[in-house]
This record gives sequence, C-alpha cells and structure tokens, in this order.
Amino acid sequence: MTNPFDLSGKIAVVTGANTGIGQGIALALAAAGADIAAVGRSAATETVEKVRALGRKAEIVSADLSTIEPVQRVVDETVEKLGGLDILVNNAGIIRRADSVDFTEEDWDAVMDTNLKSVFFLCQAAAKHMIKQFENGGGGGKIINIASMLTFQGGIRVPSYTASKSGIGGLTKLLANEWASKGICVNAIAPGYIATNNTDALQKDENRNRQIMERIPAGRWGDPADLGGAAVFLASSASNYVQGHILAVDGGWLAR
Repeated sequence: MTNPFDLSGKIAVVTGANTGIGQGIALALAAAGADIAAVGRSAATETVEKVRALGRKAEIVSADLSTIEPVQRVVDETVEKLGGLDILVNNAGIIRRADSVDFTEEDWDAVMDTNLKSVFFLCQAAAKHMIKQFENGGGGGKIINIASMLTFQGGIRVPSYTASKSGIGGLTKLLANEWASKGICVNAIAPGYIATNNTDALQKDENRNRQIMERIPAGRWGDPADLGGAAVFLASSASNYVQGHILAVDGGWLAR
C-alpha cells in the first residue's frame, strides 16, 4: 500500500522559510520527500543546507512579500529551478504592536500587505499553475495558509495582525470553495504560542509569559517542529478530502 503521507516527487514553496515556523515546516516537508523552494527577504541558507542534508533538492528564491511585485516571479522561479509546483505554504508574516488608540496607518498597511494581500495573490499565482496541471491530468496542488490563535480570538495591541489572521481564515474557506473542484485543497494551520522571533517580546515579558504558560494545557511553548506533522498531512494525499479546514496546533490553548 502506498504511504499517503509520502511527498516524494512533490515541489513545495515555503515563504518565510529562513527561520522559525517556516524553517520547521520546510524541513518536515523535505523529510517526507518534497523538494523545497525557500522564499524570503533574507537568504534561507541554513534551511537550504538542512534540506539538502536530508537528500532533497532546495533552492533559495529571494522575495520581499511586503508588496505583490515578486509574486509571479516566485512561482516562475520555482518552476524553473525545481521543475514544478505542487505545494504552497504561505508562512511569511509580520506583526506590529501598539495600543489601538495609537496604532498608525503605516503599521496597519505594512501588516495587511504582507499577511493578507500578498498571501491572496500568491495563492492566485500558484493556483493558476496548479489548475493547469490538474486540467492536463496531473495532481492539482495543496495550499496551506498559516493562520493564528487570533484567527479565532481578538488578542490585545495587535489590531492589524488580528485583522489579517481573521482574514486568512475567511480567505482559506473561500478559496477552498472555489478551487476544490479544480484539484486544489486549500487549508490552514493555526499555530498556538510558538517560540519564534515574532513572539520574542511575549516570551521576555515575565507577566505575559506566565499568563500564557498557565493557559496552555501542554504546559510549554510550542516548537516550530511541532507544526511539521500537520503540514505534511495537509500537503499529502492523506488530506485529499479535507477542504477549508483550519487545523489548530496549539497545545490545547483553544480547548481551555
């Protein structure tokens, strides 16, 4: 029987792959057999080296996703360097913190442009390629968006981040509705509190860190590697009948 979690022969784009969640997901996909296009503003040299050490192909695709200018090039360069595109993981994101009464338009636009606008247009560019594959008798594709606990909750002092991640939840469902019949599965992973650069301020805030730890049933912050199994599942044939789902990987946070 064929292993439904085997990604051999698949090519995955992972945005924000240089560190943290993006790197963890890229390595998990590679361990399952996928070749990786590591996309980001800074060169994902470490990620590429680790993927290649697993025996998979890996290429760096430099792109600043604060605008949609490089979106089509990300797809084109991936296809040119690795020979195709089967999996897209939209992980790249930023966060800005301030009280809502003081929040600036600049911080609003910067977060929304990276976390939501570029995600939609990268989904669109990848889907055009995947739909063509499907129509030509191929396997279509898998799109995995990275949501958040703030897809479900309000949070504090991060209005644009909360709006963008709430938007990711709705966008994931809409695209699943439109593209399921075209051979594309669109789903999302909602990480809980994962120890990364983005959460460094929270980890260093003694009061907030204690409050967060007290609520997590697992009793610890998550590690980027904790997201690997969910990513492999949603990228593989094991999830072919899963559409528009937001899979929380949160140590039990939402269940509390």
